[in-house]
Amino acid sequence: MIRFSTADVSYQLRDRTLVRNWLERIARGQKQRIASLDYIFCSDEYLYAMNVRFLAHRTYTDIITFDHRPASGPIEGECYISIERVRENARSLDVSVRDELHRVMVHGLLHLCGHGDKSPREQQRMRSLEDSSLAKRNF
Repeated sequence: MIRFSTADVSYQLRDRTLVRNWLERIARGQKQRIASLDYIFCSDEYLYAMNVRFLAHRTYTDIITFDHRPASGPIEGECYISIERVRENARSLDVSVRDELHRVMVHGLLHLCGHGDKSPREQQRMRSLEDSSLAKRNF
């Protein structure tokens, strides 16, 4: 089950059912099943506070992903996304907010599927997976 909610912002995700179906297809393509995945849309300040509290990082970010999956089993997690950061990144990258939001959403899912992004090689692989995932949208 994939759910969408907000923390401290007013935001309405468009095409929820289509986005949910797309994310489930991406997970299946990664040989994963989603038991529970929550996307929580929030502000920069909300996500910054989480970044400091849980990760001891004093930086702004677009997403923080928490993996709650037991040692084995289907995906269980939460992805907190700063809508402000997504909008700013979309402007600076000259892409639509929709495309940038979907990229960030699938980025979190790919982390939950086991993909990292710490090393340059992992970052390149992650970007490639994000691009191929975006290309698989049918909406």
